[in-house]
Amino acid sequence: MLYQIYEAQRNLMEPFADFAHAASKLYGNPLSPFGHNPFAQRVSASYDLMYRLWKDYEKPQFGITTLDVDGSEVAIHERVEIDKPFCELRRFKRFSDEPATLERLKGQPAVLIVAPLSGHYATLLRDTVRTMLTDHKVYITDWKNARIVPLEQGEFHLDDYVNYVQEFIRHLQGVYGNCHVISVCQPTVPVLAAVSLMASRGEVTPLTMTMMGGPIDARKSPTAVNNLAMNKSYEWFENNVIYRVPTNFPGAGRRVYPGFLQHTGFVAMNPDRHMSSHYDYFKNLIRGEDASTEAHRKFYDEYNAVLDMDADYYLETIRVVFQEFALVNGSWDVISDDGELERVQPQDIKTTAHFTVEGELDDISGSGQTEAAHALCSGVPKARQKHLEVDGAGHYGIFSGRRWRDTVYPQVRDFIREFNEGPRLKAGAAPARKARQIKAAA
Repeated sequence: MLYQIYEAQRNLMEPFADFAHAASKLYGNPLSPFGHNPFAQRVSASYDLMYRLWKDYEKPQFGITTLDVDGSEVAIHERVEIDKPFCELRRFKRFSDEPATLERLKGQPAVLIVAPLSGHYATLLRDTVRTMLTDHKVYITDWKNARIVPLEQGEFHLDDYVNYVQEFIRHLQGVYGNCHVISVCQPTVPVLAAVSLMASRGEVTPLTMTMMGGPIDARKSPTAVNNLAMNKSYEWFENNVIYRVPTNFPGAGRRVYPGFLQHTGFVAMNPDRHMSSHYDYFKNLIRGEDASTEAHRKFYDEYNAVLDMDADYYLETIRVVFQEFALVNGSWDVISDDGELERVQPQDIKTTAHFTVEGELDDISGSGQTEAAHALCSGVPKARQKHLEVDGAGHYGIFSGRRWRDTVYPQVRDFIREFNEGPRLKAGAAPARKARQIKAAA
């Protein structure tokens, strides 16, 4: 019922948001008769702020159309490579008219960026993608809003997430021989599971695996996010945060964890910071500081755009990652696409080099949570392991912004280059799978 109430409120506020937007433009236009009023700029700023607070935020676009690569302008064509019911594998293909530039681009490594499915869209990693494109062929998982997925497409489980990642890895291996994988935040856990299962079957695994700010072991330095998941029962989450999608969406009737609840939780973590940000935006509008106001708009266009998650996936993530700690306890069993039950065993990974990145001030995934992957991947030689803690960086700073570009990315780039040679399939060949059942321990 809460979802229906929220939608009714959103529909009710829509005309007021449109009015506020129009009024803001009216009072802000110097050619308007209202624009000659000495208080016009303040009135315009007030209406603009109202509009920003009341409007509905749609999924943003990546909007990466060109890129400067070593002084040459490279065109970017964004396309969907694989379309799954709950995710699109999106590729950013690079084009150049300069033969030397094109030859250099062709020889660069292929990277699969696995974006989080935790409330925001994959466009949250726009800066990650843009930076990676300067030296890599880039693909990203673009997760769909569960409320637009019709019921006939079935449910989506954490196991399905793991299987999607394996399918995408195999796709890149079939095209390029092998690839590198980067996971940011939530997907560090299912990505590590996906690569572990591939190793256990004897499949060729990715050349490198970079894990950034994720809850590999949520018991270490638990944050407010971890504590909520740990201190409430599975039944509490099922009874209090799961709702059915209203009838005005394609996914009507689907059980989901609504995006608006996740957004409320995000804001509640730092309410003073958001209030201060909006007040600064109001003052900057009055002063006419266009650069600051545009930066505010871009940030909140992304931050306020949220998606619904399928209930089964969300609840299983709570249970497996934050309550049972199944990955670190060695008790996680995943159902494969073939319907077989397989045990996740990170110690089976032998050849995939791995790099963990944490932010010193991360309030989402605490210190040591991501670094825990090294102890789990005991089969990987120490020389093929690396860890980085970024001084002064919060959660978003390790994959977006100045610290990402100046501190983290150069080390990720160099790590990928260092281990770009290793087990490969013949380019264009379909990766072979060893179908075998790994029985769960009693």
